[in-house]
This record gives sequence, C-alpha cells and structure tokens, in this order.
Amino acid sequence: MPPSLAGYPTPDPEYVRKKKRRDALLALAERSGWEIGYQDEVWWSRVSQPSLHSWSEQDEPLRLQELSKDKNDPDPKALACYAMLSATSGRMHLRFVSGRPVSQVTTDFLEWLCEQVQAQGKHVLVLIWDNASWHVSKQVKTWLREHNQTVLQKASTDTPDVRIIPCWLPTKSPWLNRIEPKWAHGKRAIVEPARLLTAREVRQRVCNYFGCEQAELLTQKIS
Repeated sequence: MPPSLAGYPTPDPEYVRKKKRRDALLALAERSGWEIGYQDEVWWSRVSQPSLHSWSEQDEPLRLQELSKDKNDPDPKALACYAMLSATSGRMHLRFVSGRPVSQVTTDFLEWLCEQVQAQGKHVLVLIWDNASWHVSKQVKTWLREHNQTVLQKASTDTPDVRIIPCWLPTKSPWLNRIEPKWAHGKRAIVEPARLLTAREVRQRVCNYFGCEQAELLTQKIS
C-alpha cells in the first residue's frame, strides 16, 4: 500500500525512494552550506474569493462579495507566478508571469534564481519541486544539464555560477513542499472584500505580503 502522511495517500509507488532522496539532499545541503529552495507556481485569482475566517465587530460579520470582471477590463482574471522559498533564510523569491507556466518560462525563472543565489555568495542550489509538465519536460531537463555543464567548466574562475541539483517530489505529495502552505495564507492576506483588484494591485499586495520586490514580469513567448 502506498505510504501516506497526514491523511493524504500518494499514488506514487516510488514515494519512499523519492522521499529518502529528498531527505538525503536536504541533510547534505545543510552540512555543505548550500542553498535549499522549495519551488512552485500558483494562480492568483482576481475574481474568486478564498475561504476566510476573520474577527469582526459584533453583528457585523465580514462578507466577501461575489466579484465579476467587466467586459472592458483589460486585465486577466487570474495571474500566474513562480516562486522559490529559501529554507535557509525564509525569503521568498517571486516572479509574476505574463502568460502561463510553460517550459520556456521555467528556464527563464531558473536563470534568474541562479542570479539571486549567487548574490548571496552560494554556488549550489538544491531545488525541491513537483512533477508539473513544465518541470519535467525535455526542454527543462536539457537546460538543466547544459547549465550545470557550463557551471563545471567555469568552476575555476573568480565568479563561479550556481549549480542546480533538482529534486522531483513524489506524485501528489504537497506536504513535502514547504512552500505550499504559503499560498493559502497569502490569498487570505491580500483579499479585498468589496471590489475587484487590478492586476497591478494584486501583484503589489502579493509582493508586500511576502516582503519581496516586484521584479519584471516573466514573459511567455508565443512562437
């Protein structure tokens, strides 16, 4: 029978092996002073309201209005973003997307992440993430292999790049990714009960909540 945790069964027959690899990489990274990052993507809806429990004045319960998008509203109904939670600093590295998560956007995000990790003086990133198609695609795996080969070739230089050690989690095991709970808390924190936020307002509120600067949008290139 597949193992389970906190009442969540996983259909992945390789759960035990993959979890052991994750745990071993985490231990190695901690001993070696490497960066550990939990990565994921999420959609921030401008229309759907999250489940919310809140304190309010007696006889004045907080009410979330049902929102709708005007036909002349130029902003999308939902905004996608990529993020990585640093296990060492607790910092969130976040980029919103013009478009949706695809392999090309993933590699653009990884390249940017390497710059962030390098700026912290670290040269190895253990990347914990799930099996989304834009994580396991041939394009992404080829990019990772070629990137790491280039890093090894430049290892003796004065400015070595960041090597990425990817760790794909077992299928449907969100409890192994520490970034997952951040999304639910964030969506409750940025809620606007009575009006539709603009895309700019959503991005700003998300970045304010997570304490990160609003970086340039990642762009899905349409060929």
